[in-house]
Amino acid sequence: MASASVEPPSDSYAGDNGYDETQDMSTVIDTSLEQSSKTSATSSKGTWKHAAFHVATTIATPAAYAPLPFAIASLGWSLGVISLVLATFTTWYSSILIASLWKWDGNKHTTYRHLARSIYGNWGYWSIAFFQQVASLGNNIAIQIAAGSSLKAVYKYYHKDGNLTLQHFIVFFGIFELVLSQLPNIHSLRWLNGVCTLSTIGFAGTAIGVTIYNGKNVDRRSISYSLHGSSSSKMFKAFNGLGVIAFSFGDAMLPEIQSTIREPVKKTMYKGIAAAYTVILSSYWQLAFFGYWAFGTSVQPFILSSLKTPEWTIIMANIFAVIQISGCFQIYCRPTYAYFEEKMTSSKQTNRFPLENHVLRFVFTSMYMGLITIVAAAMPFFGDFVSICGAIGFTPLDFVFPVLAHLKAGKMPNNSSPVVILNIVIATWFSAVAVMGCIGAVKFIIDDIKTYKFFYDM
Repeated sequence: MASASVEPPSDSYAGDNGYDETQDMSTVIDTSLEQSSKTSATSSKGTWKHAAFHVATTIATPAAYAPLPFAIASLGWSLGVISLVLATFTTWYSSILIASLWKWDGNKHTTYRHLARSIYGNWGYWSIAFFQQVASLGNNIAIQIAAGSSLKAVYKYYHKDGNLTLQHFIVFFGIFELVLSQLPNIHSLRWLNGVCTLSTIGFAGTAIGVTIYNGKNVDRRSISYSLHGSSSSKMFKAFNGLGVIAFSFGDAMLPEIQSTIREPVKKTMYKGIAAAYTVILSSYWQLAFFGYWAFGTSVQPFILSSLKTPEWTIIMANIFAVIQISGCFQIYCRPTYAYFEEKMTSSKQTNRFPLENHVLRFVFTSMYMGLITIVAAAMPFFGDFVSICGAIGFTPLDFVFPVLAHLKAGKMPNNSSPVVILNIVIATWFSAVAVMGCIGAVKFIIDDIKTYKFFYDM
């Protein structure tokens, strides 16, 4: 199982990276090694197609690229287009870098945090664990809100006077995800994620087509592309937009996905990443640009909320969205589940009955789903959660860490090479983006809390 596979760090590089494992952590790793090896042997069967399904499902989700027109509207045409194009190719490049670090020191590191520990030591492990948890929690809160909004739209289409609120549908989706959470690992999600990838294509095609249709059927003279408000307001909107774009390319699970892939792992993963980004390029840019063209600065944070006619196609897009993000939600649960399973497998109670493990898993996943569902229902501010999650979680994981890890692992030819300079520029710029995105997101969350009540039916 990819998410529970824990590999011991090699003593040969411990001194070079300046860390000394604590006794408790060593005990956890040693006692879980046997089970991890067995699990890894049974789960590393994925092909490049499976890798593409997983990568596309984690990145190209409607909850990620449906806010892109809103991000462009927050930045304006010039800065918005430049930011989107740069983010696309930077994350593609970063994904290749992470994939290239597979067994960089001769050892297999099957989670993001264990890869970080192998390069940066114990502080790297805990730093990545923190960012990954922020990304996972924030992403899944945003997904809960997006799924609830889509389900509510379908419900209102058939029951215009119905009494069910957004919060009801957030809870319904949470129950469904709790059932899926009982699947053991990422590889067990491969067929679900295959369906999700097809739904990504279906959502993109439908949403883009309906957006163009709506754009042609509105009075184009009423559409404004000017950024309104004071200079400070424009600045905060721009910061927020950068955070949204960072979120849209979030993929904090590449090592976990790569650990499910069969040999030759690197070559297979490169091919899977290329296939996934083909799907991304065919959907992200078109929806972002056409969405902003159609509605200008009045576009909603979730593009489907701006669409009006024809209603049946909007409903179809909402159904595609719910199907797709159900798989994405599951992948981003796995870092949290993995930590829990590490503790379970390293427990002194090695003779637990299988049923007891299933019960413990159900209890833990129920607690996780309850937390996510309550926060999503209480604060359904989709655009703000997207931005802060992108700023604090995905930016360090997908833009900053990969280039710095590649430098630290000794993969660069020399200190003055163009690639080294490029990596330093990427790390510096996106570190600044993380700070700016966080500032913008916090500002708008505060504004929304002042404007709306908790559990507001948006």
